[in-house]
Amino acid sequence: MPRLTQERFDELVAHAEAGTATQGELDELEPYRAKRAVMLASGFGSRMMPVTETRPKPLVRVNGVRIIDTLLDALLAAGVDEIWLVRGYRASDFDELLEVYPTIRFIDNPAYAETNNISSAVLAREHFENAYVFESDLYLKNPSLITRYQFRSNYLGVSVEHTDDWCFVTRGGRIVDLKRGGDACHHMYGISYWNAEDGRKLAEDLPRAFEDEATRQRFWDDVPCVICNDRYSIAVRACTFDDIDEIDSFDELCEIDASYRGWT
Repeated sequence: MPRLTQERFDELVAHAEAGTATQGELDELEPYRAKRAVMLASGFGSRMMPVTETRPKPLVRVNGVRIIDTLLDALLAAGVDEIWLVRGYRASDFDELLEVYPTIRFIDNPAYAETNNISSAVLAREHFENAYVFESDLYLKNPSLITRYQFRSNYLGVSVEHTDDWCFVTRGGRIVDLKRGGDACHHMYGISYWNAEDGRKLAEDLPRAFEDEATRQRFWDDVPCVICNDRYSIAVRACTFDDIDEIDSFDELCEIDASYRGWT
């Protein structure tokens, strides 16, 4: 089937959301439908101590809601129920999710403490086609960002004049670099979508990068955004700082949820 134009894609999505799409139109949209999700949730979360001493960071409650629930609820609302969760630190604690989200399938990463998250991505590499991929410690406040259909592979990002944080450099509408700190760039959020073609490429490129000692300790996002960038055309999908809380430390957790103040 020929690739849709952005205009035709937007038209079909509008029909689908209004409930007026014909079967033929739904068939046109099918290659763009999100079919699964990969949750990278194996890390320790040392900067969130002491709360992560007894609980993995994605399971920490913020104002009564587990961080990861904000992502899982958005996925289910978008019709995505094939969910692969890569776990490591306190792996069995994630079993509690099955009470509410019984379709989750777990992948255990015994090497979670020895490498960056590339080892988790390698274990889940067969599930990246038509898939959302999440850092599972992001508190999603705008679930409408997770939609049933996506036009192309992309990361969420916020356009900024300057940042000292991780950011995307773009050229001609595609990501050409990922680095810490930059000007006229996009602040990075670890929520991405991968179409079928790019998902198949990642299944090849991730293990190659992991097997190479020079790139074994890189973050998984470096593979498509830096190491093998010439093989991908990845867009930045706009969002705002109000859409997602990136809770990187215990102090930031206390700012968002006052119930943690006074913990020792």
